[in-house]
This record gives sequence, structure tokens and C-alpha cells, in this order.
Amino acid sequence: MITDRLMHIVVAGGSEWVMLLLLGLSVISIAVVIERGLFLRRRRGALDRIDTALTPLIQREDAAKLRESLAREHEPVLQAAVAGYDRTPRDRSATEKIVASELGRERMRLERRLAFLGTLGNNAPFIGLFGTVLGIIRAFRDLSLESQANTSAVMAGISEALVATAVGLFVALPAVLFYNFFQRQVDRVLSLTESLAQGILAGLPEHGGRASSAIVVEDATLEKKAARAGEA
Repeated sequence: MITDRLMHIVVAGGSEWVMLLLLGLSVISIAVVIERGLFLRRRRGALDRIDTALTPLIQREDAAKLRESLAREHEPVLQAAVAGYDRTPRDRSATEKIVASELGRERMRLERRLAFLGTLGNNAPFIGLFGTVLGIIRAFRDLSLESQANTSAVMAGISEALVATAVGLFVALPAVLFYNFFQRQVDRVLSLTESLAQGILAGLPEHGGRASSAIVVEDATLEKKAARAGEA
């Protein structure tokens, strides 16, 4: 009973709805490719511009100019790194953790919607194969009901069912191609961002600027007093 009902559903639907599903997924993938392509292109352009502007400032360890340059940009990773110039030596490790945290968030922003392309590229051929199987089942069911004179029409139905596999491959290949391309672009953007952040962190004063210098002087004074007390 259940087998007959399932057979009726398969025969009624065939592979057409699978191909419609694949076409709908392909439209969504095209939208994702356009959106991610434009987004990553803007990010690359902005980072290249920032790299050209900040590299001389990083080499000169000019914190004031770094802040001024980054004030006009929305770069949380680099702004977190520059904020380390205002911290004491005890907070340097905290600054590095904040930068690492912002890098993780930046990766999530850059990889948004890319999982859809990867999933579609891996599974679209199987969806197409599923449609082909449904179409062949329908064709053999028709073959069992038709006379030998109409077998050519049944063979035409089988060939049409195979189109679903071709459509699945046609949808999957561009999705995989763009997924790999965008992943390389994400890695490039993150590498450049991390390089700039590490350059800024490398310029942090080892003793935390004026505040830490005062601490060092105070510690030296206390040591001298303790030595004099010991001599007395």
C-alpha cells in the first residue's frame, strides 16, 4: 500500500520539480556570488588603501597619526591594535586577545553566505541524480503500461530524466569555483589585516610609555631605599 502511494507520487511528479528546485537554487547562488563579489572587492580596495597609508606610520610608530587615519575607517581589528598604545604593559596581552577576537569576527563577516555556495557545490549533483532516478522510475512505469509501439516515447522520457543530472552538475561547478575563489580572497584580506595589526602591535612601547616609566622609576627608588635600610 505504501509502495503504491509512493509510486503514484513519483509518477505524478517525475523529475520536473527537482529541476525547478535546482534552477531556483542556481538563482540564489548567482545572487550570493554577486553580493559577495562586490563586498570582497570593496574590502580589498579599502585595505590596499589603508595599507599604503599606514605602513609608513607603523614604521615611524606614530600612534597619533595612526589613530587619525583609522578614525575615518571602519576597521575594528586595526582600531583595537592602535588602542594598545593607551594601555599599560600588564594589558598588552589583553590587547593581543582583543585583536585576535576582532580577527575572528572579521572572518565571520567575510565568510558570510559562503557556506551556501559550498553546500550547493557539494550536493547539487546528488539532487540532480535524485531527479534522474525519479524520472527513470516514471519512465519504466510508463513502459510497463505502454505497448511496444510506444517504447520510443518512453526512451525519450528516460533521456529527459538524465537532464536532471546535467542540470545538477551545471549548478554545482560554478558554485564550487566561486566558493574556492572567495575563500582565497578571504584569506588574502585576513592576512593583510593581520599583518597590519601585528605591525601596530610590534610598535607598542615595551614599558607602556610614560605610565610604565614612572612605575619603573618608582620600583628603582624603592629598591635603593631597601638597600640603604639593609646597610643601616
